[in-house]
Formats: sequence, structure tokens, C-alpha cells
Amino acid sequence: MAKMYYEKDCDLSFLDGKKIAIIGYGSQGHAHAQNLRDSGCDVIVGLRQGNSWKKATADGFTVMSVADATKAADIIMMLVNDERAADIYHASVEPNLTAGKAIAFAHGFNIRYQQIVPPADVDVFMAAPKGPGHTVRSQYVAGKGVPCLVAVEQDATGKCKDIALAYIAGIGGARAGIMETTMHDETETDLFGEQTVLCGGVVDLMQCGFEVLCEAGYAPENAYFECIHEMKLIVDLINKGGVAAMNYSISDTAEYGEYVSGPRILPHDQIKANMRAVLSDIQDGTFAGKWIAENKNGRTFFNSKRAQLAKHPMELIGKELRENMLWKDSAEGDKGLDAASN
Repeated sequence: MAKMYYEKDCDLSFLDGKKIAIIGYGSQGHAHAQNLRDSGCDVIVGLRQGNSWKKATADGFTVMSVADATKAADIIMMLVNDERAADIYHASVEPNLTAGKAIAFAHGFNIRYQQIVPPADVDVFMAAPKGPGHTVRSQYVAGKGVPCLVAVEQDATGKCKDIALAYIAGIGGARAGIMETTMHDETETDLFGEQTVLCGGVVDLMQCGFEVLCEAGYAPENAYFECIHEMKLIVDLINKGGVAAMNYSISDTAEYGEYVSGPRILPHDQIKANMRAVLSDIQDGTFAGKWIAENKNGRTFFNSKRAQLAKHPMELIGKELRENMLWKDSAEGDKGLDAASN
């Protein structure tokens, strides 16, 4: 069993007298900054000039350039997109890191693939909420929290874990539970889960189901409801009580279909072989290398795939249905919920 920590294991006094710089004010950035401030911490925000600067200022924060925020802070939390973090670090953070400071991340990508290599005399830790920033904030406001991962990559001061746990308590994570891991394992499992199941696998499966029903002559609205809309209902049941709870809640007909047809669509031996190939690319750096190169070369493939998806009938029909249904969540709509930006 992985080591777990809760509020009783965290001491916010390890943040006393320390200034925390949140670099980025996107989904995660605004949530971390506001939660920490509400927990009594001294928080500043480091940004480039732009819309996020105005937003953070309007929210009552002292906003500085990334370089000045790094100089002023004792703890620097990097909450910008993976593909931008290294450039920002090398240009504005690295020259201003001095002995005894701490640099933190919400994802281990840049540490795992050595795009960022902090000096040996600073603490390096990860505080990773397992949920989007808007949920980190809303759960905190409700007196709850989002489960978090904690990892200590480099303990220069001898107090890195205490500081990391205090930081996570400050954003509300200790209310739910904090699981100890490493930045290496978090990065590889996170990328694997996203690519094979949560994003890559599920999206491709939904798209295929939608297309098969439409090609067979069924109304695209029916196909959307059956293959895409109901996915949330099923996942919510699993999230609450596991697959057994989901099976208890659905019809016996649906459960029987799960057993006889699921393996026909996703034959385990073939799927696991494909997944192992994906995992290998993650472990040996192939995926990271491709993603880094993609960002250096204009994102041609990425942008073309995004544009292609936007024109797919399942997206067009889905948008139309959501706009006309009472269950549409007006607070979220069709906006991205976890874009970290500054």
C-alpha cells in the first residue's frame, strides 16, 4: 500500500515566513494561489504581461514578472504548460534560484525528461492535485479537497517533505488524502493513463462507436447519447464505488453485454501488447522527444489533428445537443477546464 498522508500529518507552520510564487495563473495557478492565500500563506504571482496579469491583479494578488517573483519567493511553484515550462525556467527562474529555495511542480514531465535540472542546493518537490484547477478551488471553498500526489525529488534543506506536505495542505489536498510517489513514476503513469485509456483510448472508442452507428443508418443524435453522453454516467458510478457498483446500477442486460462483447471489441492480449508499446515509448523518452520536437516545429501535426477533431460530426452534433439540453452546465459549457496558462 502506498504511503498516505492526511491533515494530521501536515504542519502549515513550515510555510510560516515563506513567500510562495505561483508561476502561471491558468486553471491550476489560480486555484493554488487562491487556496494558499485563504489558508493564510503569503502568495505572489509570476506572469508575463497579458490577460492573466490583469486577472490575477483583479483577484487581489501582487503580480510580478517571473524573474522578480522568483527572486522574491522562497517557494516557486511552476504551473505553466509542460511545453513552455523549460523555456520559462531557463530564461527567468534558473538565474534567480538561490540556495535554500524550493522549486515545485504539479507534474513531473520536465524533471523526468531532464528539460529542467535544478541546482543541487535547492529543494525540488511535486504537489500534484488529481483533478482540474476549477475543482481544486471549488472543493476547497466547500471545505473539502482534491486528492493529491506528493514527491520529493531533491531534499537540499532536510525539510523538503515537510514543506511539500504543508503546501498540499494549503491547497486543500490533505482534506482528501495525499499519496506518496516519485516524479519518475507519476510522469510515466500519468502519460500512460492519458494516452491509452483516459484520453486516447476513450476518445477513440467513443468516436468509433459513434461512427459505426451513424454508418448503419441510426440518427447521429442517438449515436451521441449512447456512445458519448452516457460515458459520464458510467464513469461517475465507477468513480464512486468501482466497477462492481457500476454493474449493480445498470441493467443485467447491460452487464451481460459487458462480459460477452467487451472482449470482442478490446481483445486483452492485443490491447495489452499495444499498451506495452506505448509504455515503452514513454519510458525510453520517445514520446517526450516527439512532443518536445512538435512544439519546436510549429505544432503542425498537433494543430491539424485538433482542427480535424473539431469538424467531426460527433463534436458538431454534441455541441448542438448540449446547447439545447437543460442538463448543460453553463459554468463549464464547451470551454477547456484545465488549461494552464499565463
